[in-house]
Amino acid sequence: MNSLTSLCYFSALFLSFLLFLSHAAINPAPFDPRANYHTIQQCLLRRSVPFRLLLSPSSTNFTAALVSPARNPRVLHEADKPFLILTAIQESHATAAVLCSRELGLRLVSRSGGHDYEGLSYASKLGPFFILDLQLLRSVAVDAESGTAWVEAGAVLGELYYAIAAKSRTLAFPAGFCPTVGVGGHFSGGGIGTIMRAHGLAVDHIVDIRVVDADGRILDRGSMGEDLFWALRGGGGASYGVVLAYKIRLVQVPPKVTVFSKTQTLADGATQALVKWQQIAYRTDRRLYISATVQVSNQPNSTIQATFNSLFLGERAELLPLLKQSIPELGLQATDCKEMTWVESQLVFSFYPLVNLSGGPLTLLLNRNTAGRVMSFKVKSDIVTTPIKQQNWEKIWRFLLKAQSQLSLLIEPFGGRMNEIPETATPFPHRNGSKFVIQHIAAWPEAGEKVADKHMDGIRKFYDFMAPFVSKNPRGAYLNFRDLDLGKNSGGDASYEKDSAWGRSYFKANFDRLVYVKTKVDPKNFFRNEQSIPTSF
Repeated sequence: MNSLTSLCYFSALFLSFLLFLSHAAINPAPFDPRANYHTIQQCLLRRSVPFRLLLSPSSTNFTAALVSPARNPRVLHEADKPFLILTAIQESHATAAVLCSRELGLRLVSRSGGHDYEGLSYASKLGPFFILDLQLLRSVAVDAESGTAWVEAGAVLGELYYAIAAKSRTLAFPAGFCPTVGVGGHFSGGGIGTIMRAHGLAVDHIVDIRVVDADGRILDRGSMGEDLFWALRGGGGASYGVVLAYKIRLVQVPPKVTVFSKTQTLADGATQALVKWQQIAYRTDRRLYISATVQVSNQPNSTIQATFNSLFLGERAELLPLLKQSIPELGLQATDCKEMTWVESQLVFSFYPLVNLSGGPLTLLLNRNTAGRVMSFKVKSDIVTTPIKQQNWEKIWRFLLKAQSQLSLLIEPFGGRMNEIPETATPFPHRNGSKFVIQHIAAWPEAGEKVADKHMDGIRKFYDFMAPFVSKNPRGAYLNFRDLDLGKNSGGDASYEKDSAWGRSYFKANFDRLVYVKTKVDPKNFFRNEQSIPTSF
């Protein structure tokens, strides 16, 4: 079904569904002004949630529980605090949270890892809310014989990879390389990673899901139906329910993979290497992933530095001639490469820069705390469909070198298996024809609104500057690199017309089907946030 046909198809479904629901209330339940910590507490206690799992703003551990999983201090400085934090230890606690939230008209925010770039899993400006923290629902059950695993939404990627490696060093899962990212949000937004060119995205390997819907029911694939199952695999789970767990299909990897990291400055030929890399990276052997990180280096003089980080699903002896032929500009030598198991490579990629190709003990994957100082940041993203010309890269260098804010770019190649999966197979639409995804990143350690404004202004100007070089109509973006600058709901006033602008950036024509599913399964818009899928009303 092509984009035009699917658009007409879903428009017809919208009309029929609107007639069916025309008698129903479409707004969320009004907030009960009497709701406070005590009324929420009593509601949860009545539903058998233990008192010890509840934290109010006056609780000793409240601030630590709120802040420690939060990855972006900028967001915490700007947003309201929750009325309460409920740390669930069994699925029934999530059901209780949904039912009490609905009863009191109090918005529910669910959190697994806390990595949402705009903090929507722990902060809000849409009125009173409380947090359902899923981090203790983190079990991983791997069945190596069937090549599948059940992983709860509160687990982080490092815990998943560690559990897989404990059963087999030749099984893997195609997802991201940051071990502290929560499975719940990462999978529901798509899940790109270092083996996506060989195997596709995380969502391409999800075979079942357990989710709590707006009525407090726990559904699986069979009971939720294929429409909701489709939407939860890349459309943002928080728009439709509280995802509890995923059943995933694992993939085979060789006993040895090869990792390398190569850095060049302008004087070393970084521009020429990057131009050649972008012509090759998305169409080379699908076993080869090479990302490019671009930033300003001030050592010893201000210049552009490009770092190429790579994972090859094979041995060094096969990789070296491949790169010598395709990207000789990298000047790759045998001493630049190291062979290891796949799980060891994920540990190496968790550190930037990749200065230590040894990584460390695998138990580091179990550390849910971010290493080093947590900095405020703002990220914007782009999809590239046509390689950027050398003269335009040189314009980009001039902009970065003059910028008032320290900016960096992380560019990751698509292609390979990504090209073979139809863009309507899941909500993630950036398949055949999409060559790269770019993260534009501004990060700063200082606190304060004035400092934040300077860096936010800097990255917004750079994003505007990049417009001629990236995808258009729509200008594409990746949901897991969430960007509220693209548009947002305020006061819960989600609408199809207003939200189509950012919706099509993330989902292209798939946005229409996501709206259809939302209208079907959550017509009262119970599950909502600043960038949730609207109903068609």
